[in-house]
Amino acid sequence: MKIKRIELYQVELPYSGGVYQLSGGRTYCSFDAGIVRIETECGIEGWGESTPFGASYIAAHARGVRAGIAEIAPHLIGRDPRHVDRINDAMDTALVAHNHAKTALDVACWDIFGKAVNMPVCALLGGSTGNRMPIISSIYAGTPEDMRHRVAEHRSMGYQGHSIKIGALDSEGGPALDAERIAAALADRLPGEYFIVDANGGLLPETALRMLRLLPQGLDFVLEAPCASWRETLSLRQRCNVPIIIDELAQQDQDIIQIIAQDVADGIGLKISKAGGLTHGRRHRDICCAAGLTLSVQDTVGSTIAFAAIAHLGSTVPQRFLRCILDCRDMVTLSTARFDAPVQDGGVMVPDAPGLGIEVDKSVLGDPVAVW
Repeated sequence: MKIKRIELYQVELPYSGGVYQLSGGRTYCSFDAGIVRIETECGIEGWGESTPFGASYIAAHARGVRAGIAEIAPHLIGRDPRHVDRINDAMDTALVAHNHAKTALDVACWDIFGKAVNMPVCALLGGSTGNRMPIISSIYAGTPEDMRHRVAEHRSMGYQGHSIKIGALDSEGGPALDAERIAAALADRLPGEYFIVDANGGLLPETALRMLRLLPQGLDFVLEAPCASWRETLSLRQRCNVPIIIDELAQQDQDIIQIIAQDVADGIGLKISKAGGLTHGRRHRDICCAAGLTLSVQDTVGSTIAFAAIAHLGSTVPQRFLRCILDCRDMVTLSTARFDAPVQDGGVMVPDAPGLGIEVDKSVLGDPVAVW
């Protein structure tokens, strides 16, 4: 089996909540998706997606995704997409780093692999645990009462996890406002709910410590991506009694190794496009489980195509390590595909269909912006 044709689509995904507010005054109204279709000589097609969270989240942006795919795609024509590790070798030879550009291509190859052997991708990744995966909301930074209300709305929809965004500038209220946001968001916490307080690298060790000291006693949460650098995060880790989760800083395989070697954190937010696709995501899963780190399987953002990859990888994480997965379908208003994984009883399960198990709606994609 050989890759015959690669198509790249650019699709705008409006944010379902209007304006997404992140630490440091960052705001987003829509997201620029790069969607790939790979066709083989025998007619099997595979789909993948990479949608950066704007250009100010990590070192990734939508135009960079398309430019990176343009660098890589010619080197994949004629290769066997089922040999996913060799595909990644070829991508790394063609372009150093730029994980976000490699993700859509990698995921599309896994989709083809599954269809070729008539198995779901999760089976190829090690096998589904058969457990329903709890989903996590994404609650952007707002007023404390508004955030409490949005948590309640998602709770009513079956969400068991909640990612609470913080990181107020001093001019907005600083650590005091963030402490109020956390207390309000957790005010109605139910047994079994999981709360991530996510600063997206927007705090300094000083502001993080001030914020934590302002909180009421007994709040049960983990602190994700508090600081922008390894040094700041390790400094906070040594003085903080709240579990720390690494997200933006955990991108390459060696980052996961550094987390373990220096005991920087208690878990990671495994975002597939940040890792470079399912091939490296699978490796991150295994390293974390071996070291006793918990995982939330997510992506930066994305449509149903991205969610399918999240669900397949998430379903292979042992239950004691998996905290939740992100249902990014809820974050955007455009549906790019049908994926039979409804939210039921507080979670989702992947369908037993070949590949990713999606039916892409080509009518919403438009014409490809590039073809190889």
